[in-house]
Amino acid sequence: MGHMGHSAATGTAGFAELWSPATLVVLIIIAWLYGMAVRKWRHRIADSEPVKLKHELYFYTGLLLYYIAEGSPLSYYGHHFSFSAHMLQQSILYLIMPSLILLGIPGWLLRPLFRNKAMHNLMKFVTSPLVSLFTFNMVFSFYHIPIIMDTLMANELLHHVYNTVFLLAAFQMWFPVFTPLPEYNKMSELWKMAYIFINGVLLTPACALIIFAGEPMYASYENVSEQFLFMSVLNDQQLGGVIMKIVQEIVYGIALAYTFFRWYRTERKKDEEEDLLMESYSRSQGNPNQA
Repeated sequence: MGHMGHSAATGTAGFAELWSPATLVVLIIIAWLYGMAVRKWRHRIADSEPVKLKHELYFYTGLLLYYIAEGSPLSYYGHHFSFSAHMLQQSILYLIMPSLILLGIPGWLLRPLFRNKAMHNLMKFVTSPLVSLFTFNMVFSFYHIPIIMDTLMANELLHHVYNTVFLLAAFQMWFPVFTPLPEYNKMSELWKMAYIFINGVLLTPACALIIFAGEPMYASYENVSEQFLFMSVLNDQQLGGVIMKIVQEIVYGIALAYTFFRWYRTERKKDEEEDLLMESYSRSQGNPNQA
């Protein structure tokens, strides 16, 4: 098998391979720095504002999900044995986790990074909706081309590099929807709903090809013993496509609902403000007559 010439061939692995203590330590440090930044160190940062508890929970949940996807046995099992586990891992990493991190990061914490004119212009280009839409779906589709995925699975360095690009593309894709920086908010809420819908459409072909394939597509998994899968390799592959599609539908559905209600609240607030202005105007017109 392409990448099972070590301990995976016998189904055994050490503690570090299964639980990745280094990843856990890094995430704990990030969580600590975030907590200090939004609480104890907040007053040292210009234009800082209090961060709501729910936003802190979003951020910490995002870190926890990252560890589940990259540091837990799910990562090892998905890489060495199960395509469906690998797709669940990707669903967490690229569809769920980035949106939670973006919802949890306050804009004032990120803004100093983009005060430089060159960085500001680069950020404007990279986070434009069309570029974000194209980049993520291109990276996602290319990854699931059999020859590309098998090559990446067989080369640890290439796999890490591509995963890093994939992760950045996922943040890039979600940024126009959940941007913590209003100055980069280029779409109305209605356009954001269209953006999310188009993303779902573009993701469908790759999932459909995997779900309806009549034979195993990936050499990396085709010789895995059924004792590690509890099903045939083909069924595991099809299950992987189904998992990705179902998670995508749920996550995009929640994102659509979140965006819709945010739009609804904004419109309702505008209507209430207009009603108050009209009421104030009517009173001001009525007072001279009463006098």
